[in-house]
Amino acid sequence: QVQLVESGGGLVQPGGSLRLSCAASESFFSMYRMGWYRQAPGKQRELVVLIYSGAGTNYADSVKGRFTISIDNAKNTLYLQMNSLKPEDTAVYYCKVRRYADGMDYWGKGTLVTVSS
Repeated sequence: QVQLVESGGGLVQPGGSLRLSCAASESFFSMYRMGWYRQAPGKQRELVVLIYSGAGTNYADSVKGRFTISIDNAKNTLYLQMNSLKPEDTAVYYCKVRRYADGMDYWGKGTLVTVSS
């Protein structure tokens, strides 16, 4: 089973930046795809961005040009750099991976991002 631990959330003013981290218990080379999702209060969980083992990415329209996903394979850590944050970005952010070996999805427990003045 893959363990994922997110960190880096917090309170930030509109227009500010945060970088989220997702530390995995095993190498991302064993993963088919990795991604970030978010769930705002009272809303369904939604995709923020996916990155595939071949390095292709898929961003939600709402974050294109503002958010960037990256991977540090040496640290088994997935990052989400979030710039020009808006109040509507307020949500719990989760990382998710799909592993080659069993084809299963694994989720972290999430980290809260609040964008407010």
